[in-house]
Amino acid sequence: MTKKAIIVGGSGLIGSKLLNIIFDNEGYNQILLIARKKTRTIDNRVTQLVLNFEQLNEHAAEITGDVLFCCLGTTKNKTPDRWEYSKIEHDYPVKLAEIALKNKIEQYHLVSSVGANAKSSNFYLKMKGETEAELKKKGLRGLYIYQPSLLTGHRKTSRKMEKLAIYIMKVINPLLFGGLKKYRSIPANTVAMAMFKQSLKNEPGMFTYTSDKIKKLA
Repeated sequence: MTKKAIIVGGSGLIGSKLLNIIFDNEGYNQILLIARKKTRTIDNRVTQLVLNFEQLNEHAAEITGDVLFCCLGTTKNKTPDRWEYSKIEHDYPVKLAEIALKNKIEQYHLVSSVGANAKSSNFYLKMKGETEAELKKKGLRGLYIYQPSLLTGHRKTSRKMEKLAIYIMKVINPLLFGGLKKYRSIPANTVAMAMFKQSLKNEPGMFTYTSDKIKKLA
């Protein structure tokens, strides 16, 4: 039986981990990578769709499959312009959800953030929360939202402040109990594994997982 995974943001920290997990496990015999630039891959299951995300509608007919993993994301340092930031964190994920619904893609998996809240005074968390709220209105058969805390794992680019935060969280993590456990840092590979395993279950409905729940799913 043919099963096709679509990964958007496959070159990022979580997306790259997810791609490797799919390579190393049974479950998907076709993979569509959607990105701005072509990436090197040696797996013959992979097809790459290189596009300008402003033109997603023009490529809608090519975005077909069983599961769509949206791992898009950026940072304030990388994308200081709030208009561009909102396109990546909100507009593109919402447009992809609309395409998924139209093309009858059964599952949509979104990487969000702990603390995401449409009513937050924090621009980042507000944007994430608004994206989640929009997706919940779309009527997707299966919507899975992952809200990890600080991500750990090897990145292509070094971020000094992030390295410091990861070091601090190693000390703080054991002190976070009960309702605070969701704020513990989490390896990107753990998030990716949880996404992969949940996708194989193919359960209908809307689900939101914070870091503590993500660790249990992985």
